[in-house]
Amino acid sequence: MGVDDNKIYHLIFADSYLCRMFTSLETKDMNNSQKFDNNLQGLARFARVISHPARLAILKYLAETKTCISGDITDFIPLSRTTVSQHLKELRDLGLIHGEIEGLKINYCLCNTELAKYKKMFSDFFTEIGTSEFSCNC
Repeated sequence: MGVDDNKIYHLIFADSYLCRMFTSLETKDMNNSQKFDNNLQGLARFARVISHPARLAILKYLAETKTCISGDITDFIPLSRTTVSQHLKELRDLGLIHGEIEGLKINYCLCNTELAKYKKMFSDFFTEIGTSEFSCNC
């Protein structure tokens, strides 16, 4: 083996090792989240999506305006059009908003059915853990 061959061998070995390591981590994470019931998984997905203040601002804006054009949102939220689009995609993928194409623009509106579903899930969850007989003095 020459010097260059030795470098290539180490790169291939390192790449193979990292690939196995990441695959193992992905499988481990995937299996761990699957151990929880569907309600907890859904609640966690919802919490992740609404955990960003920009997404909360978008939801609030849509609630106040009832419907809007995506370009209008960038006037309201101090972020670039690309960033707002990424946040809209997260909200749309979860079903919290719907977008209707109208010419070159997309009109977004809230999906009240999905919002009501997640509101009930949160309410049920906090009602359940709030009725625990044990409580520390906080």
